[in-house]
Amino acid sequence: MATTTKSPVKKNFPVLQMSCAGCAAGVENKINSLEGVNRATVNFANATVALEYQPDKIDAVTIQRAVQSIGYDLMIGEEIQQDALDEIHRQKYNSLKKRTFWSLLLALPVVVIGMFFMYMPYANFIMWAFATPVVLWLGRDFFINAWKQLKHKSANMDTLVALSTGTAYVFSLFNMLFPQFWQRKGLEAHVYFEAAAVIIAFILLGRLLEEKAKGSTSSALKKLMGLQPKAVTVVKNNGEQTEVPIEKLVAGDLVLVKPGEKIAVDGTVTSGDSFVDESMLSGEPMAVRKTPGEQVFAGTINQKGSFRFLADKVGKETMLAQIIQRVQDAQGSKAPVQKLVDKIAGIFVPVVIGVALLSFFIWLVLGGESALTHALLSFVTVLVIACPCALGLATPTAIMVGVGKGAEKGILIKDAESLELSQKVNVVVLDKTGTITEGKPQVTDELWLDESAKPVLASLEHQSEHPLAEAIAEHFSREHTVVVSGFQSITGKGVVGVVGGETYFAGNRKLLSENNIAVTEDLTEKADEWSQSARTVIWFSDSRKVLALLAISDKIKETSIAAILQMQQMGIELHMLTGDNEPTARAMAKQAGIIQYRSEMLPHEKSEFVKQLQQQGKVVAMVGDGINDSTALAQADVSIAMGKGSDIAMDVAKMTIISSDLIKIPQAVRLSRQTVKTIRQNLFWAFIYNLIGIPVAAGILYPVSGFLLNPMIAGAAMALSSVSVVSNSLRLKWKS
Repeated sequence: MATTTKSPVKKNFPVLQMSCAGCAAGVENKINSLEGVNRATVNFANATVALEYQPDKIDAVTIQRAVQSIGYDLMIGEEIQQDALDEIHRQKYNSLKKRTFWSLLLALPVVVIGMFFMYMPYANFIMWAFATPVVLWLGRDFFINAWKQLKHKSANMDTLVALSTGTAYVFSLFNMLFPQFWQRKGLEAHVYFEAAAVIIAFILLGRLLEEKAKGSTSSALKKLMGLQPKAVTVVKNNGEQTEVPIEKLVAGDLVLVKPGEKIAVDGTVTSGDSFVDESMLSGEPMAVRKTPGEQVFAGTINQKGSFRFLADKVGKETMLAQIIQRVQDAQGSKAPVQKLVDKIAGIFVPVVIGVALLSFFIWLVLGGESALTHALLSFVTVLVIACPCALGLATPTAIMVGVGKGAEKGILIKDAESLELSQKVNVVVLDKTGTITEGKPQVTDELWLDESAKPVLASLEHQSEHPLAEAIAEHFSREHTVVVSGFQSITGKGVVGVVGGETYFAGNRKLLSENNIAVTEDLTEKADEWSQSARTVIWFSDSRKVLALLAISDKIKETSIAAILQMQQMGIELHMLTGDNEPTARAMAKQAGIIQYRSEMLPHEKSEFVKQLQQQGKVVAMVGDGINDSTALAQADVSIAMGKGSDIAMDVAKMTIISSDLIKIPQAVRLSRQTVKTIRQNLFWAFIYNLIGIPVAAGILYPVSGFLLNPMIAGAAMALSSVSVVSNSLRLKWKS
């Protein structure tokens, strides 16, 4: 019997107890080393791991145990509630807040005595009394985590903090208890209790600010999650109304929506009449009228009226849930630049420990009378100042804010790679129908040679899902239908079907030519006339002759022309691709302000055209909305789908414009440029900080200026570097 291979599972799990970018790198390496794991990507900024694994080879529990074995933890479970994650974040933040407050309070007198009253009676003992609870109680997690890392033969930021503060504390304790050891050598027995206490206080303060800032980066996601109400009013078959929790709502339930209420799930209106604010989906402030038969979506807000609707999609199937999931996935994904940063973070801590030891021994050999003191100071300071946190936060915080801001604007970004790549786009390829135009074509003209065939055409077009077919079906909706057999939809050409033993064709001129159907000159002239005015011509025939000619027009969206102009001003080359004939395509391109266009394009030809542009060294964005665009979308460097288009197009695309408004494209490019600029700024400052800070901490300036960096200042600088990087990322929120 053949064995069936289960398809890979893709899930996001929260990772607990990570304190730095090195931790994230360690967890990622550990999970990726497990058999059955296809890919694991750990995001330090939002403390999650995006996992893809083979369920027939490994399960979540095994992965969790592997993570626990190196000193961290993984939250697993079928449904990890956001409320639970928020509660963990809140508890962590509150604990940090208390520890930071007490550490700063206790460290303050130590600093004051160490700087101004170091020769007062019992000064060393008083400083020791205040510093001890800071180091051993409030800073205990640093030592516990460092020990865990040591047991697993690894190191992280906690290792650096524990080594530096532990060394300073033990050295000071020895000097306080045995000052005569140094006095016999003619040296003063200095203590560094203030350094140990202040370093821990500053690092705790830095982590507190970092935790608060990281919470702010996901504010867009929290806003989205807050759009769904907790409970709904369900109408029973007997007319009884009961309020039920959103979790218990099932597809097929009849839901009552009162004035001012949020709509809980996706559904279809059955009775009532109201206006609904759909700005969270479309970005448009104008409320949309909802009457029986209209669709409503989770998260949208009912205005003054009241109506009932049938629940179609609940839970994870709603559009809002899918948007939230995509935002989460995107925020947890890594930009290409992050891969380099991760490699650096992974080897950073061992390198820093090496540099610290080297500076210690160099000072010990060349330091003269104060050799040991200077050696110790440089060792502690190098360990303190060399924090990889700023480096680890540089990219993910900017990505999180960028993706979140995109979601707020109605631009749904699937992954970090497309967000980073969008700023390089120099060619945008646009589909016509539903992208540049409204996608609501209407029959404007018709010329019949045999009106008795109207029911045949209506029945044929009813079978097709093409927007043009829908327009014809709608136009002839009052015609009675006939039975169609052998129906075929020929992509890029039209439809074929058999009625009463006769074969009928409905589509473009190419379809008729391929089937050797004669076309008279006067019909050709009429078709050309319609095409010149940007109308699409549909030919209808039987196996011998043309029966009718129809003209369909699709209006350009109000914002399309403005969007095209903006992209041209940004230096982006534009191409319009359409399956329409040449005259119609030319007229439409002229109206839209596009110089370069291609007509009568089949799906594979669209894909080939994108490939040709890429071969010329262009970075291509493809914008489409239909099934016929999916191959071109898959081929493009950046694929953008219109939210009101087909599901296939949205699945393939890396970005989705929820409102289907073309003006969002230049907004997405600007957002990408701003995000990448922010990432570069963050990485520049993170690298510069370490490149300058480590040599200065090692004492490179001492021979020239006599300056040796105080460990306390190093601790403050380290905390400031992480906070500055996160704060710079948050600036994206307020950019237009």
